[in-house]
This record gives sequence, C-alpha cells and structure tokens, in this order.
Amino acid sequence: MIKTLAIDDEPLALQQLAAYIKRIPFLELVAECHSANEAKRILEEEMIDCIFCDINMPDLDGMSFVKSLSAPPAVVFTTAYSEYAVEGYKVDAVDYLLKPYSFDEFRHAAEKVQRILSPTSKADDNASSPIATGLTGRAPEGTQSLFVKSDGRIIKIIIKDISYIEGMSEYLKIHLLSQQRPIVTLLSMKKLEERLPDNFMRIHRSFIINLDEIKEVNKNRVILDENTYLPIGDLYKEAFVDYVNSRFLGK
Repeated sequence: MIKTLAIDDEPLALQQLAAYIKRIPFLELVAECHSANEAKRILEEEMIDCIFCDINMPDLDGMSFVKSLSAPPAVVFTTAYSEYAVEGYKVDAVDYLLKPYSFDEFRHAAEKVQRILSPTSKADDNASSPIATGLTGRAPEGTQSLFVKSDGRIIKIIIKDISYIEGMSEYLKIHLLSQQRPIVTLLSMKKLEERLPDNFMRIHRSFIINLDEIKEVNKNRVILDENTYLPIGDLYKEAFVDYVNSRFLGK
C-alpha cells in the first residue's frame, strides 16, 4: 500500500480528493490535511509515500511546501490555475491535476505514482531469483558497485555515489549524488544495509546515510547538504554519537 496524504484548504475539494484516494485499492489515506503546515507535522512523525497537494493555500502554498521538504515523497499537485503546471514539474512532481478533475484523471495520476513507487507491483514469475528480490548477486568485500531492479530495469549503482537511502514501507529510495531523482526499488533496509561498506550507517528506522557525505550534525539532525536534513532516531543515536566522538577533535 502507498501511504498517502490529501492536502487542500477547501473543505469540499479535500472531501472529493479523500474520496478518490479511498477508491484506489493501492492507496492508503493516512490523513486529510487542511493546510501544508498540518501535513508537515504528519510528515515529521510518519513515513508518507505520496501526497496529493493543492497549490493555492494560505500561510504556506503547496509549491513552497514541497520545496521546503528535505526528502519529499512523490507529489501530485492539484490546482485551479494551469499556469502552475511548468513550475510543478520543476520540483519533480509526478503529475498535475487541473481542477475540476474527474476520477479517471485522478486514477491516471495515481497509476503514475504506483509505477514510480511500485515498479514491480505485478508478480514476477521467477520471484525467487536474485533479480526478483531487487538486489542482484552477493557483494564481495571491497565491492564498488551493486545492481538493483527498478522500473523493470537492472540498474548499476556505484556505492560511493550513494548519498543516503530512504525506506518507504517495503520499497527503498536510493538518493544519488549524481542525479536528482532517486532510484526506487523493492528491497528491505536490512538487506541493503548488509551489503554496504562501513562508511554507511543507519541513523533512523527510515534512513541509512553515507558517512562521508555528512556536512554537519545539528542536535538530532544530520545535514548532508543545504536541502537534506535527516533525523537521528533514538535507537540509533548511541552508535552514531560514538562514531562522531571517535573522530572529534577538541575538548
């Protein structure tokens, strides 16, 4: 199931959006949000795979809201103003729904989200093969690359190109330094964690980071770049603090 937020400041539009989400079998409606700030609070507490978000909202508009997220989920914008379409795609939106939109138009957008987040949604006849499990082959000691299955393709990933890995239910987003769009694959955090070298560390139930890419540690957050602030989970804090202390210079 794709965990989903509906975000719209107009009650009737939010009601319709929520109703459409509930009609899609692979979408799970986690919450109906009347503002971007309300949605932001939920995103800080729970892993969300996708948001359907209005653009024109008071206080914080949908476009600025998505730009403010360090690791945004898949986004489908909804609005009554067509001039926002180009701007929507600049922030890597999956789709753009112009109000009033039909259920068929909504379903088409939802299926685009599913293809991106669940590229292997259909059962693989050879499910027991290494390729079907998402990660191919055993990674020998000192390996510099791995192969994962994404969107029906087998993709080579250079390990040092990985910035961080984000868990989304049974899927992973592998964020790379060399490209903006992450690679999405059907794989568990544990399985990938076992294949990564020592310069990778799990800092949260939903995040594994490349320790070489840390720019700053600020309270309970790791800063990888100006747009990426990742939380440090309580279960992983001790190990991470030990790592930092082992390399700390000064009093």
